[in-house]
Amino acid sequence: MKKGLLTLLVFVILFASNGIAQKSKFAHINSSDLLALMPERADAQAKLQAFAKELEDQLTMMNQEFQTKYQDYVTKQDSLSVTIKQMKEEELQSLQQRIQTFQQTAQQDLQKKEQELLQPIIDKAKNAIKEVAKEKLYSWVFDTSVGSLIVWPEDSDNLLNDVKIKLGIK
Repeated sequence: MKKGLLTLLVFVILFASNGIAQKSKFAHINSSDLLALMPERADAQAKLQAFAKELEDQLTMMNQEFQTKYQDYVTKQDSLSVTIKQMKEEELQSLQQRIQTFQQTAQQDLQKKEQELLQPIIDKAKNAIKEVAKEKLYSWVFDTSVGSLIVWPEDSDNLLNDVKIKLGIK
């Protein structure tokens, strides 16, 4: 009787664990590859480059202004009174400080703009991955682009082609 109960218990455990294993389906995708294939990404990159060029042009103008004023100061410094000389030096220091502040602010603005432009694309990709995973009954989808996943189950499927189809990417 005890042997029969033990055998029954072993079978129940085996079938239960087998059922759990069958319910867990694994897949993987390289989200960086997917994002690179999305047509919206090229448009976002073009807008980001235009914004960066605008900031760069402004910085170039500020640097030119500084160089012009500095050259003017250097050529005239011997003939300037102490008060005017001091005023010109303060003006140059102020301009240099504004340039440094602009550079820092421009870098932050560029990062914000990149996030603003890419976030909708990232969200669209995530939603498509989720939809494909749900349609294909995947319990787990691993992103191989982040580098933290070193090994994944060999029986996992790569969802890149399915997600490309979902997004209409050829």
